[in-house]
Amino acid sequence: VVTVPIVGGETPTISVGDLKKVEFPARQVTYYGGQFPSWSRDSKSIHFSLGNAFFDFDLNAAKVYDDSVKLAKKEKVDKEAEEKKKNDKDDAANGYQASEIRVVIEAARDLPQGSVLLKGARIITMKGDEIIESGDILIQNNRISEVGATGSISSPRGTEVIDVSGKTIVPGFVDTHAHMWPYWDIHKSQVWMYAANLAYGVTTTRDPQTATTDVLTYADHVRSGNMLGPRIYSTGPGVGFWANNIKSLEHARRVLKQYSEYYDTKTIKMYVVGNRQQRQWVIMAAKEQKLMPTTEGSLNMKMDMTHIIDGYPGHEHSFPIYPLYKDVINFVAEAHTTYTPTLLVSYGGPWAENYYYATEKVHDDPKLQYFTAHEELDQKSRRRGGWFMDEEHVFQDHAVFVKDLVEAGGYAGVGSHGQLQGLGYHWELWSMQSGGLSEHDALKVATILGARGIGLETDLGSIEKGKLADLIVLDKNPLENIRNTNSVKFVMKNGRMYDGNTLDEIYPEAKKAPAFEWQKNMPTNLPGMK
Repeated sequence: VVTVPIVGGETPTISVGDLKKVEFPARQVTYYGGQFPSWSRDSKSIHFSLGNAFFDFDLNAAKVYDDSVKLAKKEKVDKEAEEKKKNDKDDAANGYQASEIRVVIEAARDLPQGSVLLKGARIITMKGDEIIESGDILIQNNRISEVGATGSISSPRGTEVIDVSGKTIVPGFVDTHAHMWPYWDIHKSQVWMYAANLAYGVTTTRDPQTATTDVLTYADHVRSGNMLGPRIYSTGPGVGFWANNIKSLEHARRVLKQYSEYYDTKTIKMYVVGNRQQRQWVIMAAKEQKLMPTTEGSLNMKMDMTHIIDGYPGHEHSFPIYPLYKDVINFVAEAHTTYTPTLLVSYGGPWAENYYYATEKVHDDPKLQYFTAHEELDQKSRRRGGWFMDEEHVFQDHAVFVKDLVEAGGYAGVGSHGQLQGLGYHWELWSMQSGGLSEHDALKVATILGARGIGLETDLGSIEKGKLADLIVLDKNPLENIRNTNSVKFVMKNGRMYDGNTLDEIYPEAKKAPAFEWQKNMPTNLPGMK
């Protein structure tokens, strides 16, 4: 794109069709997008990057190319090429292209070594309705090796045994709509949002719309073990708004190439792209490039239905109307679209988060105080802008559709929307269960169905042989009361086990969590703090 700097305001993007309207010489230098543009020292080239690539656009070479094309047209040297150009509505992409250098940085992925047996717990495996009332889990390195009744597993020599008798083990929670945005630009060595979610049992996240590409670097830091956090997946910046005026299927292919080739996100957020034809071009290109798209609901029920008809596998935010009947229930279930309602920001009434702020002692929660910057917790929990009577809340009504959908064989996911990092995930899960969903089905939504919704069910979401060792040890049984999900004793992510209250590592190394930067200026006399 070509950008025009404007003093005192944002830098707008000019689409290809607008270039003739500007009052100064302008040309398009990239057809896939770009970031961090700068001039060369002699002002004869423009440098920019895009994900894993560095580009150099040589203005002199571009002019030479343009002059040769004009000459060829004038002399009609290649009639076949000319005919092709007449039929190509977007032929600018065939012009001079910037030179490209791919940047490859290799880093070791965090892979713990060792063998551990978790012994004697109730195991809710999420393999169908299986519950092992007293069972053992053998974990070797970062994967589950065996699962069975207590005493049925033979452990290799040197296996560490952790007695979890009386506890309940569930798979790690999956947040299918997590917004965890540190202050972008200057990268942090710690991210409090990541630590908070991991401490509350969230071991996998998918952020559908990150606004910037900073998240790609942060995800790499987590993978390499440089910082504590859940698995970080994202769509990167959303495809849509006003920035992507998709003109053709070929144009959609080029826009999505940002994500499939340069960002390598594996997934995209189709954020209210144009009209239905344009949205169809996006999903066609996504299928070709093996990208899994999700969508924005935007309070538009008709558009929501066409998203699903056109094959989009994910839907973000609640459908904006209630009640919904069997035609919609069966349609969404049979389409296998994963529905993430984000009830903490419910459509059609007060956000569900207001219910919890009014009924829970949020500010005085010692665990929240430990994992949340004090200023952040004050801003969220003190002097909130609204208080609502119970009957005004709509999240219980929206949750009825979640119950109906799951019972019809459909798929749903828990999305906390970043409203309150860590504990907010449990609020969202409890809200979804409030419509009558059974505790076991609610846990499926939080684990195996969520993992399926973001394409990771072969590795995550259940406690089965061969899957990644992501699991939570709970002090209380969530099948008795869904609020027992917030009784996290230990969290294991990728074969490493942490204390749920401190993130001190328990296994394979016994070591204290690093001193968290956000606690340096925290008052020591806050209610609830020890």
